[in-house]
Amino acid sequence: MPREQRIKVEVDGRSLELSNLDKVLYPAAGFTKGEIIDYYTRIAPVLLPHLRDRALTRIRFPNGVDGASFFEKNAPAGTPSWVRLERLPVPGSTKSREMLDYVVADDLPTLVWLANLAALELHTPQWRVGADPDLMVVDLDPGAPAGLRECCAVAVLMRARLAEDGLEAYPKTSGKKGMQLSCPIAGTQSAETVSGYAKRIAEELERGNAKWITSKMAKRLRPGKVFIDWSQNSATKTTVAPYSLRAQATPTVSTPLTWDEVEAGAARAFTSDEVLDRIEEYGDLLEPLLTPGPELPER
Repeated sequence: MPREQRIKVEVDGRSLELSNLDKVLYPAAGFTKGEIIDYYTRIAPVLLPHLRDRALTRIRFPNGVDGASFFEKNAPAGTPSWVRLERLPVPGSTKSREMLDYVVADDLPTLVWLANLAALELHTPQWRVGADPDLMVVDLDPGAPAGLRECCAVAVLMRARLAEDGLEAYPKTSGKKGMQLSCPIAGTQSAETVSGYAKRIAEELERGNAKWITSKMAKRLRPGKVFIDWSQNSATKTTVAPYSLRAQATPTVSTPLTWDEVEAGAARAFTSDEVLDRIEEYGDLLEPLLTPGPELPER
């Protein structure tokens, strides 16, 4: 067995030890751990603001996207002392008795450390530590033969409906087969209130477009339709972060979109290199999510 290769680096004044940079983690694309670390380093200026103050769930692929993976919420053994940890109750645990030390990725050294652990996917809740939700998110999940084009059509409908309530929606791809819409909100309402509002809007759109939209969880109802998953706002759920890599055959990314692209039905899977180019062209299309929005209407 080849000996593990390790190098010591300094990132913004923090000492890190990186290992096996030549290890291929996306075999079909020949994409290595070193390239993953490079991507997360280069995307950090637009990614880190969306991670800041949010308890992070990681999906790790130590042997690449074709190998076994695992979700990780708790800080792993050997976590450096300078990584920010927040001891928080696990949502949904019995009477909030289960507590975990969550990693919070506020800086570049933490992001590089996570990438070195093959934490390819980064998922966040819709609220910051110690606060109520400041984002409302809906997942648009197509049931074959529906795909991203159909998701785009639903996104346009949903954007118009949310605008009636004074909400501005911002689209991104999931990096897989679907999309998400995110709305900045005031951060003064509970997850139950946010989830209830999202559910009402999803059900309303389903009533008007039942042939191609569903708001119901049952997978048997989804073929040929787009499922508006309002439950993303539950206290037990997280959503893939903007600019996170996804575990696909190629290194696709959860990518912010322009509304012109969505209206043209032009959403597709973008790779890490393409996303870095898009940042040069557009900057962070989701920057408005970093500023609180309005309260949701009660009805």
